[in-house]
Amino acid sequence: MRRCIDICVAVVVLSLLSPLFALISLVVILDSPGDPFYGGWRVGKEGRRFRMWKFRTMVMNADRLGSAITSRRDPRITRLGGFLRKSKLDELPQFFNLLLGDLTLVGPRPEDPGITNRYTAEQRQIFKVRPGITGPTQLHYTVLEAEAIPEGEDAQQYYITHILDQKLRLDLEYLRKRTFVSDLQVVSQTVLLMAQSLTQTGT
Repeated sequence: MRRCIDICVAVVVLSLLSPLFALISLVVILDSPGDPFYGGWRVGKEGRRFRMWKFRTMVMNADRLGSAITSRRDPRITRLGGFLRKSKLDELPQFFNLLLGDLTLVGPRPEDPGITNRYTAEQRQIFKVRPGITGPTQLHYTVLEAEAIPEGEDAQQYYITHILDQKLRLDLEYLRKRTFVSDLQVVSQTVLLMAQSLTQTGT
């Protein structure tokens, strides 16, 4: 049932927003030379790796120039990239991952392999389900994480030490209690959050 819903949502969203995808892709290329999409490696259900797609918000080959975690005022972020991140529009290509079955609509946040290889046995229980486009963690940590990382700190190490455990606890707690209704509530809150982000970014 969940997979059928994911496919239907992905087909509808990708069909309706195809003109927006084309427009954003064009503007990304004009703003910064390179591919308009970025596929970062993430770890999903049963520990399987996959590329999670986003609109590119950094310079090309940014992953070779610094940490997997974005720091405050990260120089790799392009001018347009800052807007796309704040408005959450950079996340839209993840609906391709939804269609492919890498992601589900509501679930834990997928992480970089360099971070998941540090998980404890308890934290690795998160791999029993597909990660989600949205979820309680994505909603709770709506403000850019980079703003929480002090300047001068190693961004990835600070994230692992001070933020990651809280996120995983939140996701695991949600999974123990999740229902179809609670998933609908998360989706509704996500739509409202995106609307607010677009409004605030545009002002």
